[in-house]
Amino acid sequence: MKVLLLNGSARKNGGTATMSEAFARGARESGHEVNVLDIAQMNIHGCLGCEGCHASGSGKCVQRDDMDLVYPLWDSADVIIVASPVYYGSFSGQMHCLIHRTYAGDKPKKCKAMALFLCSGSRGVYEASERIYHGFMQGYYGVQDLGVFEATTAVAKSEDMTARLTELGQTLSQRVGM
Repeated sequence: MKVLLLNGSARKNGGTATMSEAFARGARESGHEVNVLDIAQMNIHGCLGCEGCHASGSGKCVQRDDMDLVYPLWDSADVIIVASPVYYGSFSGQMHCLIHRTYAGDKPKKCKAMALFLCSGSRGVYEASERIYHGFMQGYYGVQDLGVFEATTAVAKSEDMTARLTELGQTLSQRVGM
């Protein structure tokens, strides 16, 4: 199974990275192909709202940046994991840019399931990101929800959370039915 993990955090040793690494490790141990993209390290511009992608009929964004690397992985992934810190009540700015730019091609072509990993220094700040995920991503795409995993940084780095996410990665085939 092909897995695309989108890590929206700029912190290489932060809670989001720890959650992402635990899941990726488990998925790779079970033989899945896992592509982890560190979105904050990529050159991804915001959507211009120009409608060039739809006016041309190609579904291809007019901008040339690192989204050119994302689109093929997005369309070939069986499972997509969105992992982001929560800043000012929602995803990181870098993650928002990526999400908005997926508008060009609409729904991922092969995706069967998604999960959401959220990390913040505070509790109770996850609601807006969940609404975007369930309403405009997983829900809109009509794919299976593998779960929403929320954690403060300390919990994200805990043995319990890393074990849960490693196990999620290890059991993808059974959960997704592929």
